[in-house]
Amino acid sequence: MSKVIAVILTYNRQDLLQLCLAAIYSQTCICDQVIVVDNASDDNTQEMLSELDYPNLKVYLLSQNVGAAGGFNAGFRLAYKEGADYIWMMDDDVIPEPFALQRLIEADNTLDENGIDRAYLISTAFTENGYVTNSPSINKKINHIGYKDWPKFAQYGVVSIDRATFVSILVPRGTIDRYGLPISDMFIWGEDTEYTLRITEDVPGFVVGASKVMHLRQEKGVLNIISENSEVRLQYYKYLIRNRIFVTKKYRPAHVVVKIMCLDLYMILKLLRRRQLKKAGIVTAGLVEGFLFSPEIEYIDSPVKSQCLPLRIYKCESL
Repeated sequence: MSKVIAVILTYNRQDLLQLCLAAIYSQTCICDQVIVVDNASDDNTQEMLSELDYPNLKVYLLSQNVGAAGGFNAGFRLAYKEGADYIWMMDDDVIPEPFALQRLIEADNTLDENGIDRAYLISTAFTENGYVTNSPSINKKINHIGYKDWPKFAQYGVVSIDRATFVSILVPRGTIDRYGLPISDMFIWGEDTEYTLRITEDVPGFVVGASKVMHLRQEKGVLNIISENSEVRLQYYKYLIRNRIFVTKKYRPAHVVVKIMCLDLYMILKLLRRRQLKKAGIVTAGLVEGFLFSPEIEYIDSPVKSQCLPLRIYKCESL
């Protein structure tokens, strides 16, 4: 039997984490192990986790907040080290329906039985009010007579995709062996885009229609610095701009890079006209850094960055 390990990345959201854990431990297909990677929370997350009695739960507290990219990088490493054949990865605000994991595994088995290679599988995500969110990009591979090939997989209840998020993504061990890990230097926003594009260069990923999760707090829609009111989130937009340019340079034609840069320049002018100087400065910094940013891909045997090392590791009593 294949070993499936669920990994949850959390940071200062213990209430959401409790909901996520409850949903994972209510799955019709039980995980062999659950790993929580705490991105150096400074609330009561660790105290809450220490009081849980879930079976096969292991908690890792990172030495500092390394962003989503560093946290996911650490999570994949830890699950791989534990011998996972499949890693089921998500943030703490993802609430899987009871059949979510079972449907992912069933789809994986169906694809395997039909000789179809896959880089990963992902659930269909919805907001609290039932709106589709975190929509992946359909794979645009063309068949021998010039038509897009993705409809042929619909008979199996899946659609072939490339770009996706880490909202309930099931990654086989072989994918990590071949393509490596998320780039921790990206820090936040875009690390999942880069990773899923990278691992689908040869074979597609698949979104599974019957596997459903609820992604909480997604009603605001796509990120927009103009309408952003949170000072905490605002400081991260530099990484959004920088990482988007980096990923576009790496995976898209030159004219798309030029288009993205022109849109960012237009955004700067728009913000200056509104006298939103701080926001204009953030976009400018991200645009400049995007030219220079060129992080290396990390593989499973690459050295772990010191800030990604766990500060504390413990198991719950029921292990």
